[in-house]
Amino acid sequence: MNKLKSGQRGLTFFGLLLIGGLLAVTGVITAQVVPTAIEYQAIIKAANKASEGNTVAEVRSTFDKAAAIDDIKSVSGKDIDVTKEGDKIVVSFAYQREIHLVGPAFLTLKYSGRSR
Repeated sequence: MNKLKSGQRGLTFFGLLLIGGLLAVTGVITAQVVPTAIEYQAIIKAANKASEGNTVAEVRSTFDKAAAIDDIKSVSGKDIDVTKEGDKIVVSFAYQREIHLVGPAFLTLKYSGRSR
């Protein structure tokens, strides 16, 4: 009887609950982070498109139009920095997003980027 019991292997119910809970928490956090990453990619795309403008006002206007199409809420035309490096216009931006986790805990994501 003792030999039979020592040969058994498996996951306990408590272990299963623990792993399930960790997977659920990871899934919830991932589901909240993915939309911010998608928005970041849309902002990069809008910045690249806006850098084709000739004046600062035109660059900001182009960025705002692209932001309206891609539903960008974190950055607007007035938030971007427009500089010139050589003969090329560079659009740069920086912002942060906070995701409420539980109680006083927040996950802060800081994004920054610039056009090519």
